[in-house]
Amino acid sequence: MRNLYLLLAFAAVLFSCENKPAPAVQTAPPPSAPKSDRPAEPEWARNAVLYECNIRQFSPAGNFAGVQQQLPRLKEMGVNVLWLMPIHPIGKQNRKMKPSDLGSPYSVQDYYAINPDFGTLDDLKNLIGEAHNLGLKVILDWVPNHTAWDAVWMKEHPEYYTKVNGQFTAPLNEHGGSTGWDDCVDLDYSNPATRKAMIEAMQYWVKTCDIDGFRVDMAGLVPNDFWAEARPALDSVKQLFMLSEWQDEPGHFKTCFNANYGWKWKDVTKDIAAGKQNAKSLDTLLNFLNDFYPEGYYQMYFTTNHDENSWSGTDAELYGASIDAFNVLLFTWQGTPMIYSGQEDGLAKRLKFFEKDPIRWKKYAKTEFYQKLCNLRHSNRALWSGKNGGALNKIPTDADEHVYAFTREKDGDRVIVVLNLSKQNRTFTLKPGSDALGAYTNLFGASTVQVTREMTLTMKPWEYLVLTNK
Repeated sequence: MRNLYLLLAFAAVLFSCENKPAPAVQTAPPPSAPKSDRPAEPEWARNAVLYECNIRQFSPAGNFAGVQQQLPRLKEMGVNVLWLMPIHPIGKQNRKMKPSDLGSPYSVQDYYAINPDFGTLDDLKNLIGEAHNLGLKVILDWVPNHTAWDAVWMKEHPEYYTKVNGQFTAPLNEHGGSTGWDDCVDLDYSNPATRKAMIEAMQYWVKTCDIDGFRVDMAGLVPNDFWAEARPALDSVKQLFMLSEWQDEPGHFKTCFNANYGWKWKDVTKDIAAGKQNAKSLDTLLNFLNDFYPEGYYQMYFTTNHDENSWSGTDAELYGASIDAFNVLLFTWQGTPMIYSGQEDGLAKRLKFFEKDPIRWKKYAKTEFYQKLCNLRHSNRALWSGKNGGALNKIPTDADEHVYAFTREKDGDRVIVVLNLSKQNRTFTLKPGSDALGAYTNLFGASTVQVTREMTLTMKPWEYLVLTNK
């Protein structure tokens, strides 16, 4: 109930944020915020840039070899963590679409097997081995809450599954209602045997393929005390990076996960792009997150992913001319940035979810844009995630409803970010503190910018300025 209350309160604040001044941004959680040791993330995760790879659509072949072929390009762009969407065979019973379609990769038929469309176990090992040779880490998409109806476990261990009135059931949401995922059947985590089997299945891929972590699908539908069991068991094999596709359980940061999803960030930025909210909404959001989560939390931020692209729209549809500004923000705000398959090429189509629909790669027009941001994140400690980076401190302007300006500093590394988050030209005065004054390199320009105590700037709609002292 506390989560529900906080979410409703947050929505109410954002709905009225254009008419009410936002409170001052907190740069650290309040004293009442829960504090405890968190599961340690691998050192490489502190300045990670994730790349979500939609294996089915990533190449004409739609397999592991098609991904492996492009690893050098991703490495050159600055990505250092490859997230593979589910690699397992897909169930055929109760598929969402007609039986000839390929089905949802999130309807897992066998946790210990490879989708034959993608290749073999050796092909996956080759992909991971080559990624590691290039200095990339690989995390697998894991679906612990449910399986396909014709899953191996359903046949061999029906006791692993939830029953309602004596009948197996499709996955239930956090309120006990239907999710609509009729191609899947719900797993029962009140059974210790289910928990043991799930941990062993996850350990298998760490031991067999030397993977580096998991992105956990719908992690909040699985009891949090399971994750408290799973994390030490997984780390006994190898220290992993764990990403929760959930935002409503602060306790995830205590039991298992190093980062969670920034769903609210995505929604707020989409609203700003559409003119439904303004730049002050980001202050409100940051206050909410700092209060809701334990100290040292961080989230993964994104403007699109497989769900957003397939069901909601392309970057152009959702963000229009503002897309670059918000990608600058997601790289510099406070968490871990994520790039989705095709964004570096200006992906302009909705990729079909249940069918083969390969990306039509062209000239990778956005590669240099992302490369600059990736390299800055890796080299400038101010931009590292959570407590590993610098606190976000707002820079006052006389146009705070439309201009979002901030600085972050860590161990002498500093960035200054200024964004015009509106559809009009803006002339405004930037008023940085004395510690931010000095000469900076303009990341997206050839100039050196001298930051002074009061400086007047004119910025075009959705224009951005990223300054670094390194």
